[in-house]
Amino acid sequence: MNYSAHLATGKLIAFMQNFSKIKVRTHGQELIPQGSIIFVVNHFTRIETLLLPYHLYSHTHVPVWSLADQSLFEGPLSGFLEKVGAISTKNPDRDRLIVKTLLTGEAHWIIFPEGRMVKDKQAASRPSFLGLSRSGQRKAHTGAANLALRTEFYRKRLNYLLTENPVEAERLMNLFQIENMMPILTETTWIVPINLTYYPLRTRENVLSTLAHRFAGNISDRLREELLTEGTMFFEGVDIDIRFGQPIPASESLVAPQIKRDIFSLRQINFDDELPSLQTLRHESSRLMYRFMADIYNMTTVNHDHLFASLLRALPFNKISEADFRRRVFLLTDLVPDKTLVFCHQSLEVAQVALLTDDRYRKYRDFLELARETGVLRCENGFLLRISANFYATREFHRVRIDNPLGVAANEVRPLAALQRRVRLLAWLPEMLVRHQVADVLKRQADDQFESDYSGFQRTGESKERAVGAPFLLKGRSRRLGIVLVHGFLAAPREILELATCLNEGGFWVYCVRLRGHGTSPEDLATRGISDWIESVDLGFAMMNAICRRVVVGGFSFGGGLALDAAARIADIAGVFAVSPPFGLQHASSRFASTLSTWNKIMDKVHLHDATMEYVDNVPERPQINYSRIPVVALNELERFMEGLKLRLAAVTVPTLIVQAQGDPVVNPEETGLMFHSIGAKEKSYLPLDFNRHGILAGEGSESVHAAILEFISKL
Repeated sequence: MNYSAHLATGKLIAFMQNFSKIKVRTHGQELIPQGSIIFVVNHFTRIETLLLPYHLYSHTHVPVWSLADQSLFEGPLSGFLEKVGAISTKNPDRDRLIVKTLLTGEAHWIIFPEGRMVKDKQAASRPSFLGLSRSGQRKAHTGAANLALRTEFYRKRLNYLLTENPVEAERLMNLFQIENMMPILTETTWIVPINLTYYPLRTRENVLSTLAHRFAGNISDRLREELLTEGTMFFEGVDIDIRFGQPIPASESLVAPQIKRDIFSLRQINFDDELPSLQTLRHESSRLMYRFMADIYNMTTVNHDHLFASLLRALPFNKISEADFRRRVFLLTDLVPDKTLVFCHQSLEVAQVALLTDDRYRKYRDFLELARETGVLRCENGFLLRISANFYATREFHRVRIDNPLGVAANEVRPLAALQRRVRLLAWLPEMLVRHQVADVLKRQADDQFESDYSGFQRTGESKERAVGAPFLLKGRSRRLGIVLVHGFLAAPREILELATCLNEGGFWVYCVRLRGHGTSPEDLATRGISDWIESVDLGFAMMNAICRRVVVGGFSFGGGLALDAAARIADIAGVFAVSPPFGLQHASSRFASTLSTWNKIMDKVHLHDATMEYVDNVPERPQINYSRIPVVALNELERFMEGLKLRLAAVTVPTLIVQAQGDPVVNPEETGLMFHSIGAKEKSYLPLDFNRHGILAGEGSESVHAAILEFISKL
């Protein structure tokens, strides 16, 4: 093998990866031991055959060769695979070469024990009779285990023979072309399980498949399908999580008396001789294989497709409402980040409330699109209809990736027993209990967020009492309609308590959200932005939507802008109202927010931090609630959000009420009136009121504002 060619090709692969949209993340690389290593890896595409040796070399600084299926060497990739250190499973000298390079420490090896792909991974990681899994599928191969045991067998044997039978030791050294005994004397042989998880798994026409069809003529169906899969990953992007497991010393499987007798035998033993302990070695190889296969599958990096597909597979009936399905998946996402249960894709490490609202990260829509394209789902009037015959169908390895990727996703996580128990529980849970659990989870998340933020950012003498900033829920008499209220900028939920009480006395459920960064201190607000505030509103809507059949969203000042934004994004909102939304600000400091933000960045660049203006003073109408300092960066975020909202008002099509004080000293009433006409709703009302203050939801005359909002909601 050409070491220089291996390194040069590795650099080419690194360049190709940077050119592509493939993102590789490695986990647990600190577990890689010193010594001779066989990396055992699950197999999905040729991508890992190319990329994995390069990434492993970057961690071990030892050349890494791989054993690859003969079919991969057919065609133009053959020469390239050889340069990256791949040899064919049909190579007659492969076993001796692998054992020799492991003994001498010349190289580590990658072996894919699945062969191509195991269709029933749950059964493949458990022992069974006759070499078949419970589903009749072939089990994973024991080749990697055999090679690890043979390597350690000869390592121990050479160590023994050096003193007890030097002639036989020399013969074996010549057999394996060993010039330096030091690695053999000091190292050991390890098996390191690796799990590769790809996300998302999508196949469609791409540059590679189109060029191959145009210039190569009649390519085989299998090659075309592989180009569809791998080309899509390369050009459209895929996350590859490489996760290393606990290393397994091969010596642990060589303790049986029969094996020890052969290791310490003084007679001549050739590489291909049938040993008296052969049956015992085969048994140990099989046990070792099941051990590392279980490790590989248990390290699967769980992603959204896994959860969607697993739940779809476990549902007791073929019909379910979309809203109910999304709630069940949301509950799964709340459970899986517990690292004692499973490993998670990074997209599951953040809040998942968007699954219940506008799906702005397209997790549900992408799943739905794939399910419909592959014929496993049909959508009718807000319901999902599972087509079980297509979902459970089994096909050849290279066809199943194309025809049934969701079946592949469900199969990948079947060995995760704890996850599967929770999937089955949620699949059978009555819908009303699902709603209750979703509401409880979201309320807990909001309360935990506040407690964490308050503890982390509380400032003595500036932060208000906990009760001022805490979100709260008022229970109503009927679940027909609930209301989500959003407070204003620099304020807290206590700001809208009077309105909330009035609406609750009218019989409605009311939830007052806390926007992140509020109710704590200005330092907290300085770390937040648009996405945090949208997430806060969505959490409140999703919770109320789980409690009540219909939901109205409303807010004061900046909270009114966020309410209008929610109505433009979320299809299930029944109505929206906004009191004094800040489309145009009167306060002089607001006009300088963008300038101050730019100034701060310039000062940071030249390291003149003392020249930055991070906060501007504020004289609040309600000092017992509002901040007296405004973070410039947060004010800039507010203005950026409101400017963007102006362009989205046409998407607000639900019944809308806008209330505006004519003498508002903070918000420009003329701008509010102008923006009102941009709202796309057919049923909309603009209510100007004769007030000379901004905060019209509390204090003298606020009862009239409450009454107008209550009347609007009652008509809904």
